[in-house]
Parts: sequence; C-alpha cells; structure tokens
Amino acid sequence: MEGFPARGYGTGGADNRPLFGETSARDRIINLVVGGLTTLLLVVTLISAFVFPQLPPKPVNVFFAFCISLCCISAGILIYWYRQGDLEPKFRNLIYYILFSIVMLCICANLYFHEVDK
Repeated sequence: MEGFPARGYGTGGADNRPLFGETSARDRIINLVVGGLTTLLLVVTLISAFVFPQLPPKPVNVFFAFCISLCCISAGILIYWYRQGDLEPKFRNLIYYILFSIVMLCICANLYFHEVDK
C-alpha cells in the first residue's frame, strides 16, 4: 500500500487518532491514576466510617458510607461498559465527573467522621 497517499479526512494532516475502543498509553495512565486515587480514598472512608470516632460505629456514619458506596456502584457499571466498548468515548468525561463527585463526597465524609469542625 505504498502507492496510496495518507488520508487526512478533512483534518489537514494524517489522522492518527485511535479507533473506537482503543486507548493510548497516556489515557490508560490517567485512568489508572484517577481510579487508584478514588479507590484508595473510598477504602479509607469506609474504614473510617466503622472505626472513628469510637467503636461501635455511629449509624449515621455507616449510612453515609453506604450512600457513597451506592454512588460507586453506578460509576463502576459505567466504567465496565466503557471498557467493553458499549459506550462512546464522550462518556469518559461523565465518568471523570462522577469519580470527582465521589472523591468530594469521601472528603466530606472523612471531615465529618473525624470531627474536623470542632
């Protein structure tokens, strides 16, 4: 196929974007870092809900952690569908937004559990 010129598809140059379902190394690293930090913060929040400020845990702390876990289930389903190729790449921004919301909920929960306001 040496005799055929590279097509630009109206982009002004060769179109070397990944095809649908393929991700670049940079995207994979970003996904792993964001997912890892969110998971770490979620685990810390769940442990804090049951341990702090004393044992036995306060029911409101457990309920707060349960609600955050429910949010994580929906994010996990979206991530699973995205990795399977069932979602378009534009949903990646929605997944990042949901993970950011979960991180903010975890920070609020940890501040509440550790009674930072007092």
